[in-house]
Amino acid sequence: MGRPPGKGKAPVNVLPREKRIAVLAALVEGNSERAVERLTGVNRETVGRLALSFGEGAQRLHDRLAKELTCTQIVADEAWSFCQAKEARVRPDHPAGSGEAYVFVALDKTSRFVITWHVGKRDAANTGTFIADLRARLAVMPSITTDGFVPYVAAVGSEFGPSVDMAQTVKNYKYAGRRDDDHRYEPPRGIDFITKKTVYGAPDLEAASTAYVERNNATMRHKIGRMRRLVYAFSKRIENHRAACALNYCFYNLCSIVRTIRVTPAMAAGVTEHVWDVAEFHDAIAAEVVPVEKPKAQPLTHRAPPAEQPSRELPGGRGFLRLLPGGTPPKGPGIASPGPRPALPPPPVALAPEPRARWEQLDLFGTTPRKDGDPNGNQPD
Repeated sequence: MGRPPGKGKAPVNVLPREKRIAVLAALVEGNSERAVERLTGVNRETVGRLALSFGEGAQRLHDRLAKELTCTQIVADEAWSFCQAKEARVRPDHPAGSGEAYVFVALDKTSRFVITWHVGKRDAANTGTFIADLRARLAVMPSITTDGFVPYVAAVGSEFGPSVDMAQTVKNYKYAGRRDDDHRYEPPRGIDFITKKTVYGAPDLEAASTAYVERNNATMRHKIGRMRRLVYAFSKRIENHRAACALNYCFYNLCSIVRTIRVTPAMAAGVTEHVWDVAEFHDAIAAEVVPVEKPKAQPLTHRAPPAEQPSRELPGGRGFLRLLPGGTPPKGPGIASPGPRPALPPPPVALAPEPRARWEQLDLFGTTPRKDGDPNGNQPD
């Protein structure tokens, strides 16, 4: 407690560090501001101001750490949420930012590191902003997999160029020819639920999937109380919603150990070397008071194809000329020969059908007279 220097105002209450850490620990576990008030004894309005301050510091910390990444397998998706009111209930007198507030997320498939996120409407403008920020944080040309949202095609092509490997996985929630039959939570039977297609380059369609980022969306809905469905803890202002997303995504990267890889996503991506605890995370975001410049796009290094795939490096760092399955192997210096093609198996020999046996009635009780004349069917001696 103390007075601001040179001011004759009432004293300003400053929460001790232990209380601030307790508020932070409760916020990153998905509690609402009123629930944090009940758990920590801190006034709800103070909790709201702290949540906004924590989120802004977490965004600055992420901008300082998440740059020049070497993530090569990226999956992107959007998670639905809303601010102030759902889109159907937005009135002209509602403040700016009301309505649907989708969270665009880009995840590294290998390390589970959330490279970037963006909160906004699900349209072409916000998609372009999201992909531009993703491009600015990378140092290697990645392979990108998205869902079937159409603006991804133009945004990825504009930022990465046609040499990027991009695939889309499209989910069919409706039966063919029936628009009124929606299977949003249960896939329909009897049709191809997921279809994959190549957009740019030559992505591996067998490995193309958005399952990892969709699993991350489910995790973050538990960690961010504002993103849950049918609850009162939704955001009333877009600034608070963005701050809550920044706080929880940054905490997930630095402090949450992924069970399958046994380290945090930031450790797996090479951003940090140890697991951060809540106290260290609090001190780091509290120290981020100066605005950090957003990362800027740098020239990308093309990733080398697998050793078993015949390829030739193009001059000037323009990538690699690769041999794709189904074509004729090229010839020239520096290209490994794939070897002779395996011999095709001989065609099957057509066999004549066996004669069909004559159907006869079975004698179950042994009463049918034999042909030798014995009415009892006894065998001759």
